[in-house]
Amino acid sequence: MSLIFEISRKGRRCAQFPDRKVHQYELPENLTRKQLDLPEVAEVDLVRHYMGLSRLAFGVDNGFYPLGSCTMKYNPKVNEEVAALEGFNEIHPLQPASTVKGALEALKQLQDALCELTGMDAMTLKPAAGAHGEFTGMQIVKKHFVASGHPERNEVIIPDSAHGTNPASAAMNGLKVVAVKSNENGGVDLDSLREAVGEHTAALMLTNPNTLGLFDENIEEITRIVHEAGGLCYYDGANLNAVMGLVRPGDIGFDVIHLNLHKTFSTPHGGGGPGSGPVGCKAFLAKHLPDPVIGENGFEYSEDSIGSVRSFYCNFLVCMKALTYIKVMGSDGLKLASENAVLNANYLLSRIKDIYDVSYDRVCMHEFVLGLQRLKDETGITAKDIAKGLLDFEIHPPTMYFPLIVHEALMFEPTETESRETLDRCAEVLRHLHDLAYSDPAYYEGVPHTTVVSHVDEVTAARNPILKYEK
Repeated sequence: MSLIFEISRKGRRCAQFPDRKVHQYELPENLTRKQLDLPEVAEVDLVRHYMGLSRLAFGVDNGFYPLGSCTMKYNPKVNEEVAALEGFNEIHPLQPASTVKGALEALKQLQDALCELTGMDAMTLKPAAGAHGEFTGMQIVKKHFVASGHPERNEVIIPDSAHGTNPASAAMNGLKVVAVKSNENGGVDLDSLREAVGEHTAALMLTNPNTLGLFDENIEEITRIVHEAGGLCYYDGANLNAVMGLVRPGDIGFDVIHLNLHKTFSTPHGGGGPGSGPVGCKAFLAKHLPDPVIGENGFEYSEDSIGSVRSFYCNFLVCMKALTYIKVMGSDGLKLASENAVLNANYLLSRIKDIYDVSYDRVCMHEFVLGLQRLKDETGITAKDIAKGLLDFEIHPPTMYFPLIVHEALMFEPTETESRETLDRCAEVLRHLHDLAYSDPAYYEGVPHTTVVSHVDEVTAARNPILKYEK
């Protein structure tokens, strides 16, 4: 497919702007461009070009997308329709709060719903994404101990099966990371946890279900150990789509949580955003939430707040999509979504675990992790080869080489909306690719074979990327 610069012809235009007969302002010479190289194309050529690009893009609207832990799930189109309503879509960020009372009421309804789902007492919608929510949550934890006269509590305990952003969020707040290992069942090793807690413990950051797709069976014992040591418990809610409507983190000992609206609550995810990472907390921490918060009378401020964590209040339209999803689904629907996500993951796993090694062979939650080290040792075919092979069958690759504690890892997350037929086909393709690894390993030279861009030289692409068009 040609680049848009390659179909450009000098003098062609998509639009012609009428003369408004207004005074033309002359910019200072030092602020003007001397040359601006933009493609010049007719409207029909522009439309065809971008329509062609859209057909090359792989998304949940045109194929199975089992990307583990990131959950590229189906986004109901009614969400988009609500977000496009004039009363939501045409609000200006700088409007006075008094002119957007309806929007603030909608945000308040979303906050209340998220509090009810998580068992928290207060919620902010301000953080722009999941990792930003983690960072905000750790700020709240740090502020709590500094304000209460215990600045020495500066250690954050993080299991080795946590999301990779957890240690970064703690470290960026000046907190020390203390790692704890997993036990034989893929959960937190309790003896390692008991050794890690102490007088310097600020918090435990726990991803649950973890990145292995496993719910920790000792969850209440874990929170008890941390609380008895004087620390707080932080729940990484990125995987809440496995337990939404079934388990409330606030009921099992957690004090702070962040959520990914651009995952669990079906707002678009990927392509650089926008995301949304609300943070909830128990009542005793609510005064530390970032300013402002939405109260009964609009925006409210606290002297004990951690301050503002971003411009404006939230990614508003993303929040409206999440609110629509919650209202359309209702409490029973949200619970069913979690149950189906778990069912689909376990069904797909049951279809392939007789030939693929599973990191932990037990009932999983919303996702599971395969370990292909044995396959690589016996055939030379890697997890990346299997993942790229899936593209030839119009299945998007799963997450590769994560979590790091599993060698040659492939992480699958089917999500709740996929049919049994889709899962059966995926299983058959995976079984076929496994057979090819032993019977015809040469097939994997240059995979994928059917895509527009085939096997790339990743080292060259990383070291010498081509970032702009050169004539």
